[in-house]
This record gives sequence, C-alpha cells and structure tokens, in this order.
Amino acid sequence: MVKVSGGQAVVKVMEKEKVKKAFCLPGESYLGVIDALYEHPSIQLISTRHEGGASFMAEAYAKASGEVGVCMATRGPGAANLAIGLHTAMQDSTPLVALIGQVERPFKGKEAFQEVEFTSFFSHLCKWTVEIESAERIPELLHRAFYMARSGRPGPVVVSLPHDMLEDTFEYMEQHVQHERAPLPSEESVVEALLKIKGAKRPIIIAGGGVTRTKSADLLVRFAQTMSVPVATSFRRFDAFPNSHSHYAGWLGFGTRKGLLDYIKQSDLVVALGTRLSQVTTGDYTLLGEQTKLVQVDISPDSIGKVYSPELGITADVKQFLRKALKLVAPVKDEEKELIVKELNEAYVAFSTAPKDYSEQYVDMDGMMYDIMRAFPKDAILTSDAGNFFGWLSRYYRFDCENTYIGPTSGAMGYGLPAAIGVKIAQPDKMVVSFSGDGGFMMTIQELETAVRFGIPVIAVVVNNNMYGTIRAHQEKQFPGRVIATGLSNANFAELARLFGCHGEQVTKNEDFLPALERARASGRPAVIEVLTNPDILSANQPKLDHSNGKTFH
Repeated sequence: MVKVSGGQAVVKVMEKEKVKKAFCLPGESYLGVIDALYEHPSIQLISTRHEGGASFMAEAYAKASGEVGVCMATRGPGAANLAIGLHTAMQDSTPLVALIGQVERPFKGKEAFQEVEFTSFFSHLCKWTVEIESAERIPELLHRAFYMARSGRPGPVVVSLPHDMLEDTFEYMEQHVQHERAPLPSEESVVEALLKIKGAKRPIIIAGGGVTRTKSADLLVRFAQTMSVPVATSFRRFDAFPNSHSHYAGWLGFGTRKGLLDYIKQSDLVVALGTRLSQVTTGDYTLLGEQTKLVQVDISPDSIGKVYSPELGITADVKQFLRKALKLVAPVKDEEKELIVKELNEAYVAFSTAPKDYSEQYVDMDGMMYDIMRAFPKDAILTSDAGNFFGWLSRYYRFDCENTYIGPTSGAMGYGLPAAIGVKIAQPDKMVVSFSGDGGFMMTIQELETAVRFGIPVIAVVVNNNMYGTIRAHQEKQFPGRVIATGLSNANFAELARLFGCHGEQVTKNEDFLPALERARASGRPAVIEVLTNPDILSANQPKLDHSNGKTFH
C-alpha cells in the first residue's frame, strides 16, 4: 500500500480501468485530479473549449472505441454545461463516467460558490449518481461507477468529488475491476421465438443499438437470410444492418418511406432486437398495429414492455441471442416471404438512391449525396447532429460497415463536430466526417480550436441555409405565413475555419463540392466545407420545381 491523495486515487482507478483518453474543461474544484494526470504515461487529457463539447467528445469516443468514455468538469455551471452529453449518453445507452468537482464538504448546504446538489440534479439523467465523501472510498465507488456505466443497458454515471476530499491522503488499496457476463437467453425462449418467426406470414426485424453496440450485424445478416425475414433499422442505428444487403427494408424515424411504415403496421410479427422502440422509431408510438405480435430481445428487463407489451420478452444480450438462434434454426424456404423481402428491398433502393441533381445557384442536396456516395470510402465514419440536412443523409447514404454512423438519438444540436473529434481520436486511421446545419454548427464551432491544438484532422460539412430549418419546417406546417425566430445570419464559415487554423472552403454549386472535399482530405488539417443550399427546400421529401417546364416533381 502507498499513501496517495484523493486526486491521485481517482487517476489510479482510471488507469486500472484502462482509460486512455479523458475529455475536460479544467476547473479549480478538481485540480487534484488534473494534477495527478500531469505527464501520466498512459492517459491523455484533452481539454476542450466548452463542457458540452467535452461530454459530446467523450460520448462519441465511447461509441467508436467500445470503451467507457470519461469527461470531467467543475461544479455548478461546468456540470450544467456537461449535462447535454450525459443526456445523449442516457438516450443512446452509451457507457460514460463524468467526474465533477464539488464544493468543500464543510460548505455544503450553505449555497456555497457554484453549489449544486448533484445526486438529485442528475438523478433522472443518469444511471447512477454518487458523491464520494471520503477519500478512502474512492477505489470502491469509482470502480463501481465504471461497472455501472458498462453493465446491463450501458449509460452515464456521475461521480461528484468534493474539492477538499481530493486533497485528503490515505493508504491506497488496489481493487479488482468488476466484470459481468452478458446475459444468455434460455434455449426454450429462443426456440419459441424461432417458431413464432417461422409461423408468421408478414414478419419483420427491427434492429437497434443492442446490435450496433455488440457488433452483431454479421450475425443478423445470417439470421435474416436463414429465416427469410426483412430487416429495418431503428432511429439513427443505420449501421445495425448493411444497407446494401438484399434483406434491408430501410430505416425508421423521420422521413421513413410510407410503404415500409404501412408494411410494419400490417405485419403479424415484429422482432425487436436491442431497441427500446423510442418515440421517433415508432412515429409517436403508432408503429405497431392491433394485430401485430411482438417478440422483444433486450439486455435490460426495464426496456421490455416499456412501450408495447410483447407476446414474448427475452432478457438477453442480442449477440448471444443471435448466436444461439443460428445454432438452433433450420433454413426457412418460403417463396411468399422471399417475395416480401424482395419487394421491400426494391422499394427501399428506389426511394433511397440519390438522383444526380446539380444546381448552379445553390448546392442541390440530392446531387451532393449522389457525389458523397461515390466519393466516401465504405469505412468512413459519419457523425451528425440535428437539423433538416439530416433528411438527405438518412435517406440517401448507405451504411454498409459496422460502426460507421455515430449520432445522437436525443437529437442534440451541436453534436456533430465534437463527436467527430472524439471518433477520430478513437479511430485515427479512418476518414471521419461530421454533418451539421448552420444552427447546430454554431453551437460548438469553438471546438475547431481543440481539433487544431491536438492535430485532429476531421472534416466538417456545414449545410448552410441561414435558418433553424427543422423548426422552420414545423412552423410553416403548423403556423403558415407566421415566420418568427427561425431566421439566422451567418459569417462565412470557411473564413472562420481558416482563422482557427483549419482548411476552409465555401461551396456554392454542386460541381465544386468533390474538388473541395479532395482538397480538405489532402490538407491533413481539420477542415470545414461550407455548403450553401436553397432555403426554400426544407426537406428531402419536398417537391422541387423543374425549371425547364415549370412542373414540380418529387
């Protein structure tokens, strides 16, 4: 045993948990932890320009690396700023540990400087919140925090660290890292599920985060082919199934093809694999018809039956379920089911193939997606935040490799750029591109400096229509002719990027996009490509005017 400070003990636990990167905005209330990281041989501390950027980076790093993300902030305002990334981690089931400095123990309850009672503040945002009152309990409680973050349905955990506690010293006793075995399904439950799928006339699988987290897409491909079942992916889980595969029926969420929604509503069996069947995935909880039976497989019993009551609920790791199912299943040869799979896939391909529509006045998003589909390597990793630009990305991009899309199911704006930085740190050999609208990009644009300072060559595509486009679309639909609060004005993002030390370009017509992309990649620096789009086109499904004959077309 050695005598250490509370701050040093925190870092010892981080090292034992194999933490390699931590993201922070430095603060005086946890300087004891920061000091203990000084010249640490294996943990890199990445300081950001805003706590929201730090938590977004840590959350995306966790998704891209498969490890527990770590972020740190000071008390009060710092913790509040950090919350957006914690909420994202909760809704996305991302393992994350947030270390937050706290007021000195004798000052608590006196409305001390920046005082917030964290255990209640974060109680509904996180899986668990704990304040460590005694330095001697750091090894016990911090190891438990990491275990809580990654076990069961993963999620964020907040650990509150009083300033004075971090300066206390004690004799450190090393503890073991806590592990759990993924829950296995019973053979009986798997057999029952297989019989239900085999007996269904119009089945479909909905694949969610349980598939992406366990990297089970290859097993799901084999299962879908063996059972002759189409597969749809839940909201922002595109890479749970290869989009170019013959059994892919499309994605669920905003802008989903109506024919796919109709098929699911008329389906006699839905198999939900690792999805909590969120509000967006289910279209305000209207997705399943009255006659539809549900088989739900999820690692957390709390998710089963939370939205729809399943005929069969199986608490199990999705990968373990698929492995056991593939051992027990006999190939299903059913011409009617094969025809359904074929028709759904052909309809998806027709709906989701970008036309080569170019424009001279603005960048036509259809044409840009046509170019992107041919220019991006298959293993490129895309990040995005919320905005109407996302409709084109979700409709036209084909995600054929696992772990190639990282975005917030919470719909958080400002996520794209810091997430790309976190992803690139985790996957330095991959091309990493963020997509944002002008509204979302301005929320975390300051993280360009972080990318420059640490030499992280991400590419940020900013789709600029000078408005909060998603809200404008809702506004036009619900309150036509009464536009207020959604118009914006922007500086030249390409020039701003260059001032930060990035490569920056502004693109005003389609033919200039690919050359700008190539120059951005060749620069070896963080890069921003600002794309000016038509402010009158607010949706990928919106009819456009054919100027040659004055007609509109979809």
